Amino acid sequence: MAESRLTLSLLPETLAVARLPAEAPLPSWVDWSDPFVTVSRTRDELSVVCPEARLPTDAKAERGWRGFKVEGPLDFALTGILSRLAAPLAEAGISIFVISTYDTDYLLVRTAELEAATAVLQRQNTVRG
Repeated sequence: MAESRLTLSLLPETLAVARLPAEAPLPSWVDWSDPFVTVSRTRDELSVVCPEARLPTDAKAERGWRGFKVEGPLDFALTGILSRLAAPLAEAGISIFVISTYDTDYLLVRTAELEAATAVLQRQNTVRG
């Protein structure tokens, strides 16, 4: 199949990934009006990704992430989108944190690696349709 251009946009806010115990209630500092918030609960943990400024200073979290949005919506039948983006970043030694939603994918990179990640992603901007 023909390749189509994959459009990525950089989210404006600096994000953090917080970890709480699996049985913890949804924290009061989660604000659904923030431009980017995602919450996941498993048997092992409750994870919250939100603007870094939203976190209390004592929250167990990895701070300093910037996010790239894969402009969608993406068809569920598409394959290899994340691997086409993640593989070149891994080859460049850039760690990522990935979030997928119904419509699209988000790749988070450390703020310190944003410039390098941007260069890699600008070179690798196609996906098999």
